Amino acid sequence: MNLAQFPRRRYTVGYTPLEYMENLTKALNGPEIYMKRDDLLGLAGGGNKTRKLEFLVADALKQGADVLITCGAVQSNHCRLTLAAAKKENLGCHLVLEERIPGSYSKEAGGNNFLFRLMGLKDEDVTVVPGGSSMLAEMEKVAETLKAQGLKPYIIPGGGSNALGATGYVACAEEILAQSFDMGIDFDYIVTTSGSAGTHAGLAVGFFGNNTNIPVIGITISRKNETQVPLVTKLAKETAQHLGIREEFPDDGIICFDEYFGEGYSLPTEGMIEAVKLVAEKEAILLDPVYSGKAFDGLIKLIEKGFFKKGEKICFLHTGGSPALFHYSSDFPLN
Repeated sequence: MNLAQFPRRRYTVGYTPLEYMENLTKALNGPEIYMKRDDLLGLAGGGNKTRKLEFLVADALKQGADVLITCGAVQSNHCRLTLAAAKKENLGCHLVLEERIPGSYSKEAGGNNFLFRLMGLKDEDVTVVPGGSSMLAEMEKVAETLKAQGLKPYIIPGGGSNALGATGYVACAEEILAQSFDMGIDFDYIVTTSGSAGTHAGLAVGFFGNNTNIPVIGITISRKNETQVPLVTKLAKETAQHLGIREEFPDDGIICFDEYFGEGYSLPTEGMIEAVKLVAEKEAILLDPVYSGKAFDGLIKLIEKGFFKKGEKICFLHTGGSPALFHYSSDFPLN
């Protein structure tokens, strides 16, 4: 695949580390666990959306945009990173925040809300809408208002999850393959969070397009499989087509487990809390409560169930998001 054909802004110097988790491997007494540290990607606080924004912002600049519009939940990591990219490029930024839990938005809140303000986001740059709103329609309303002011807005979908954004995780798949070759590691599985679908779809297409036969396992953080699997499959097919891969992405190419997100998106679970604490205590790595914490809980449970077996090699993709952890500190009973 020739990814160089697509304009790209680079927000990270070199590759993110691929680390062997020796203490976790011993503690869980199962497969060998490696972690792809995308929490160390560039921009404010890092996280997986940075890879997507490298392609999306390059497209926005190519089109002459002067303001980015995107959307997410009130503690959205994607919104934090889109704002950071806008600041890096001297662009304006407008966020549409969805109160998936009624009354949950507060501009004085910690976590990502604090970082929004620290990076200079003003009240007029935020639109708060009720849970269940059509986020695309709300962003289009904002775009029309900005156009009337003489600006050229560029809409980035939630999570940066379209075929162009998912290209960032096709690039990540190739990065993992290059690192695993250098390190002499033949992975049996890749494990990732499956949310807005761009990361999962991009990885799946990247490993498929490179003829690796390495399954990409998605741990869902907001939807049951009957909704999530078709969503990721559709985006994977669109991404493969965007890249010009001759063979169509298979209908059965997406694997998800949907038992670990609890009562809903961003709502803490006991398993997530234990997973975040375990990884912090054993490896001094911070997971987040919304994405990577629930995904790692899923990894632990699948080891306990025997899905992942002793001697196998697992690459867990750390999608970042630790700034949101501080907003959830009251949910963690600590000694």
